[in-house]
Amino acid sequence: MQKDFKNKIQQPNLADFHYDLPQERIAQFPLEKRDDAKLQVYIKGEIAHSQFFKLHHFLRPDTLLIFNNTKVIPARLFFQKQTGAWIEIFLLSPHEPKDIFQALQQSESITWECMIGNKKKWKNDEVLILNLPINNIILQAELIENDEQKNLVKFTWKTENETIFSEILEKFGNLPLPPYFEREVTESDKERYQTVYAQAEGAVAAPTAGLHFTNEVLENIEKKGIKKDFITLHVSGGTFQPIKAKKVTDHEMHSEQMAFTKENLENIAHNISHVVAVGTTSMRSLESLYWFGAKVFDMINTTKKITQIPFFVEKLFPYQHEITELPTAEQSIRAILKYMKFFNMKDLKGRTEIFIFPGYIFKVCKGLVTNYHLPDTTLILLVASFVGEDWRKIYNEALQNDYRFLSYGDSSLLIP
Repeated sequence: MQKDFKNKIQQPNLADFHYDLPQERIAQFPLEKRDDAKLQVYIKGEIAHSQFFKLHHFLRPDTLLIFNNTKVIPARLFFQKQTGAWIEIFLLSPHEPKDIFQALQQSESITWECMIGNKKKWKNDEVLILNLPINNIILQAELIENDEQKNLVKFTWKTENETIFSEILEKFGNLPLPPYFEREVTESDKERYQTVYAQAEGAVAAPTAGLHFTNEVLENIEKKGIKKDFITLHVSGGTFQPIKAKKVTDHEMHSEQMAFTKENLENIAHNISHVVAVGTTSMRSLESLYWFGAKVFDMINTTKKITQIPFFVEKLFPYQHEITELPTAEQSIRAILKYMKFFNMKDLKGRTEIFIFPGYIFKVCKGLVTNYHLPDTTLILLVASFVGEDWRKIYNEALQNDYRFLSYGDSSLLIP
């Protein structure tokens, strides 16, 4: 077991994690070939520059790469009022039902938490209507909760044949490109703003570290003996939100849904010493998995029995937990496997709002493949917590060597 005394939260000073990002450094379009992106390699304080298709050269053969296989849904809906005004509804997360898989399978109505563009034009009790000639689908939207903190929109639809909500989005929806793309969606974005291994529908933003992977890169990884596995975290729109709270820890952290299989956990347990996360979403998932396992481990050790508990990791739980003696990463994962066996579970679904900032002690991840992130966001704090003060050296290197930033930008491999 690890003697890991409960952290007292050291409030980060957000100004210490700011950097100037020129607008022209934000990549507005992807490269013609995904894996031609630049790759900055940071290993034990040393920096090298390469290209993404050579990623396998810098990974140990015993590495386990963990990918996020979420798939972006067409989460932007545009309704035009009779006055001619347009209302944009951006789906953030399902409210009723809350489970994303169940939400996308609904066939009559559903309620989502949303961001709303041109909201002042949407009057109370006004029902917005979209008509689609195909199958004579009529989609209606009603704002049922409206305040500064939350917008709940109820969607109902009528069709000739039963149509589930994922099909509605395919017909009505638009791809939700990040707000820093100062352009309209193109046809190529529909392919390029998805990873080549995207499978589980539910994200409203891409896990962009994975956008550089091609089938050739994946084949080269396999040839070297590097293992890979796929988990799911459905990325929410909150990932782009800048931190505006005076106290960083007061930032309202976004909650995201995760899913792991029993095989995922077995692979992680067998390769616990060399886990590399592809993207901050995979990293958040893996670290959240550890903390859920710590709860299970503590429950078993203190009560000597197993009961079902919610798989939910609160924002500040790693810093404020009441667990006196934390398990190792392997003990944590094996506790979850025991828990799943006891309840005959083949997969594990949960939510996380974990907030990783400097002072956090990483439990599972030994490396990270990631793009370059916006200043003043939770993601830059996550990177800084992983590599320490060298985050600034890494970002300065990228700026000085003409790296492209953000979703369609270049990549880095970080192994502290």
